[in-house]
Amino acid sequence: MPKINVYLPDDLAEAVKEAGVPVSAVCQRALEQAVRRVTAIRETSLGDLDLDQPTGALTHLTARTRTVLKLAAEAARTQGTAEVGTGHLLDAMLTEGTNLALHVLRAMEIGLDQVRRDLDRHVPPATDPAPADAAAPADPAGAGSRRLSSPAANALELAVTEAIALGHNYVGCEHLLLGLVAEPDGTAGQVLRALGAEPRLTRRAVSAALAGYVHLRANTQQAAAPAPAPAPAPGQAEQLAAALKAQLKAELRPIVERLERLETHAGLKP
Repeated sequence: MPKINVYLPDDLAEAVKEAGVPVSAVCQRALEQAVRRVTAIRETSLGDLDLDQPTGALTHLTARTRTVLKLAAEAARTQGTAEVGTGHLLDAMLTEGTNLALHVLRAMEIGLDQVRRDLDRHVPPATDPAPADAAAPADPAGAGSRRLSSPAANALELAVTEAIALGHNYVGCEHLLLGLVAEPDGTAGQVLRALGAEPRLTRRAVSAALAGYVHLRANTQQAAAPAPAPAPAPGQAEQLAAALKAQLKAELRPIVERLERLETHAGLKP
C-alpha cells in the first residue's frame, strides 16, 4: 500500500502523540471524504449554476458565494478558458463587491485595489503559457461545461472544511477566502499570501470579523431573520469596518506583545 506523508505543526503533532490518535485511520477517512467532496465539486457545471435552486455539492453555499462562482465562470468564458481557476474566484469576489471577505481584507489593511493589480500581473498575455489553475484549452462545449480546476476545487473543499471547523452550516465568501489562502498552488493564494494574508492570521481575522458583525447586528438590526453573515447595508459600511478593525486589533494584540517581548529579549529593540 503506498504511503503519503502528513506533516503537522509541532504542537499538534505532540498532542496527537499524547492522545494516541490513530493517525493512519483518521487520515484515511478524512481523505476519503475530501476526495468525494472535491470530486463532487469538480463535477458541478458552473456555467449551469442555478443561483436560486442550488443542488448537490453547492447546497450549503450562500447566495453571494454562488454569485462569485457564477461571475468566475463568466470570466473564464470571456477569457476562453475551459476551467475556472483560483484567480477567477478571487477576481469574482472583488467584482461581487459586497461580501464579508472584502471587509476582512480591509481590516487586515490589505487594499482591494492592490489585490486586483497583483492579480492582474499574474494573468499572462494570451500568447504565453497560462497558470495551471487558470487556463486550459478553449472549451468547445461552451460555458455550460466549465468546471473548477484542481486548485480551485481544492480551495472550495478547504472552504467547506473551514466552515465546519467554525461550526457553521453554510459556506460564505469569508470561508472561501480562507480556502484560497490555504490552497498552496493557485494564483489567488500566491497573491494573497504575498500581501500578508497568512492562513493563521486570516483565520483569526475572519473569526474577529464574524464576532464584530454579530455584535454590530445585535445593536443595529431591527427584528428580522437575517441570512448567515450577510454584507452590511450601505449606511452601515463604515461602522462595520471600524468594528471589524477594532475586533481584529484586539485579537492580534497578544501576538504583537509577544513579538515585542521576543525582540526586546533578543536585543533587537531598545
